Amino acid sequence: MDSQENIDKLNQDLREIAHRKGADFYGVADLSPAHDFIRDQGGDEVASYPRGISIGIRIMDSIVDELPRREERSVAVNYRHHGYGVINNRLDFLASCLSSYIQNAGYRALPLPASERYDDERICAVFSHKLTAHLAGLGWIGKSCMLITPEAGPRVRWITILTDAPLSVTGTPMDERCGSCTECVDICPVSSFTGMSFHEDEPRETRYDARECEKYLNDGEEWSVCGLCIYICPHGINKSE
Repeated sequence: MDSQENIDKLNQDLREIAHRKGADFYGVADLSPAHDFIRDQGGDEVASYPRGISIGIRIMDSIVDELPRREERSVAVNYRHHGYGVINNRLDFLASCLSSYIQNAGYRALPLPASERYDDERICAVFSHKLTAHLAGLGWIGKSCMLITPEAGPRVRWITILTDAPLSVTGTPMDERCGSCTECVDICPVSSFTGMSFHEDEPRETRYDARECEKYLNDGEEWSVCGLCIYICPHGINKSE
């Protein structure tokens, strides 16, 4: 068993590496409270890891703030490219680097893709990145079903590394701060959100119709995007000013 000094060094090294390589958010979560949910979504192997490292990269405000003009191809393509593709690649690279570091320290590490669908029926990935970020104390689940941070609202992309390394948990889940705000609900062009607040014992369908959201995008051009719920959230607006 490693000494506490070695574990403390591993904690510090991982955080420093993440930020040095471009992470804007870093946290560690105890996944045990969500074990059954994780197993139901991703299976026994995914649920076997007791810790999750959450890494986030903020989307540039200059890109998000153009989304009201998303029907212009130049705006949509730039958002799809820099807001999704490039940031997801950066997150995957970060997760790979940190996972190798953890493995070399003698522990298991499983980096999960930043954005890959696993289940077409449920329209979900093998694991919920926003769950790790929430449990790590980096934000709360908003009425848009996205992870809302105090610093950047929902303008963040996330990735998770699962591990059995005895890392120090960085926080506890934040209470919702949406209050009576319904900006994301009101702006949705297909009314995908019900306006219900997040409760961990309720299914996603009580708050969000993923099929309506997907259909809206599929009915558009190949390059179509939406993201209005990201754009409108007051917790993300003017944070860079």
